[in-house]
Amino acid sequence: MIVRNSMLGKLQILPGAVAEILANSSETGTLTLADRYGLMAAIADESLEEDERRAINRLLRRVQRGCIQLT
Repeated sequence: MIVRNSMLGKLQILPGAVAEILANSSETGTLTLADRYGLMAAIADESLEEDERRAINRLLRRVQRGCIQLT
């Protein structure tokens, strides 16, 4: 899901990773540590699309409401 650019030390999220995290968390009702690191890298990515940013915000609200558990 995450690729480290060794020259710059910059994390880059792979295309489709946010959608995969959203789908997995909706299906399982959980958010793993790896998922959380993937979301952290996605949020830090300046090239993240606005719709992906909104999807991450919806996911985080579901965590706050207790609909999704952290594992």
